[in-house]
Amino acid sequence: MKDDLNLKRLKQMMRAAGATQLYLKRLAENDNSKNQVYLGPDFTALNVLPTGTLIGDPEKPSRLKATLGFSWLSSEGAVAPAPNAQLILYPQYPEVRFSGFLKGSANAPSDVMTVRESGRFLFFGITAAGLILGFAASRNSALAKEAESLNLVPDTGVLSRIPLERFTDDRHLLLTELARIANLGWIDSKRLNSKGELLPCVASNCGGYTLEAELGIRPNGLSDPDFHGWEIKQHAVSKLSNPASGGPITLMTPEPTGGIYVDEGIKEFIRRYGYPDRAVADRRNFGGTHNTLRVCAATSLALTLEGYDPAKRKITDFSKGISLIGTKGETAATWHYKDLLSHWTRKHALAAYVPSISRKDPVNQYQYGNRVRLAEGTEFSLFLNGVATGAVYYDPGIKIVGVSSAHPLVKKRSQFRIRSASIPLLYSSVTETDVTA
Repeated sequence: MKDDLNLKRLKQMMRAAGATQLYLKRLAENDNSKNQVYLGPDFTALNVLPTGTLIGDPEKPSRLKATLGFSWLSSEGAVAPAPNAQLILYPQYPEVRFSGFLKGSANAPSDVMTVRESGRFLFFGITAAGLILGFAASRNSALAKEAESLNLVPDTGVLSRIPLERFTDDRHLLLTELARIANLGWIDSKRLNSKGELLPCVASNCGGYTLEAELGIRPNGLSDPDFHGWEIKQHAVSKLSNPASGGPITLMTPEPTGGIYVDEGIKEFIRRYGYPDRAVADRRNFGGTHNTLRVCAATSLALTLEGYDPAKRKITDFSKGISLIGTKGETAATWHYKDLLSHWTRKHALAAYVPSISRKDPVNQYQYGNRVRLAEGTEFSLFLNGVATGAVYYDPGIKIVGVSSAHPLVKKRSQFRIRSASIPLLYSSVTETDVTA
């Protein structure tokens, strides 16, 4: 019987259905199918709940919607898809709400999710494939009473994390692997290709490729975390004993989604805003530090946040984004918020910043430190605040080789970066951990 289900049995059913993570939401009276389910005053829920593409609402362009691969789990363990389940992001508050979870779903818990009652609970199980399994506990059920007795405090936005016993502990596995790599000492520069074949890496910036090869990470171009839910960020430091030392760290490399860069193409973009290379003939570059504090001298472009209120730290118009603006007010390039939001929350919910040093004699080699920074609890507003204050900046490496030839070669590299010491600005928790201890 549904009302006799306990937490132990629910965990067993969740694991059997593929869940690897479990979260709990205490439902208020207004959390129902009519008023939608409130998921927080920010976008933290997107760090937990895998979403489809974020799209603007045609009726309200400043509002975003995201589809979910959501299904209801019955008390017998059966799975019933909810094809209309979605998240709605309201920037004016801001907040996230869960809606459409009953429509079109056979055996959905309408008796629990249509009423105005406190004391109900909603469980979210997350699978490795990015699907979400929901279970609703009624007010007087044994499961709700057991959940109430746990006295859980929300630790992920408005959600509470519930330990879900598994065969592997991703955090422990990560720390074990990083300890093994730190103990290897100097490692010859290398990389994995998409087939998993180990190849030498001869470029000057192979520290990330070498670390990924040791972790068995193949290049795939996806915007998902690298290693068992953790984004791995290697960065050069002056001393391994001081992981906050060193220069800039690349946070992400998204291509622009608007402006002249997209509408007229990258060649026209570089023709307008690039400059001839000083050492290489017939090559045109687009680079330089672009931040919100000053116009970039190399390109005469200003980095701005349109549709964003820096005082309130919130987006006022989701149809806008981070933009490069020219001297005549034209938009040279834009990264729309909806695309950056999806990329940031998926990639950076959990991140490990691994320090490295390098040497070129006798061969190109890297060594990785045992003191690693584990970063948790990010939120997109923290990234945008970093941009607004100049801590996060745009530092591209774009070029065209053979400009005057019939077939010029274009290299794209749009990257947002931050100095190593400023990493704590982007997370609610950054813990320096000795992985070998």
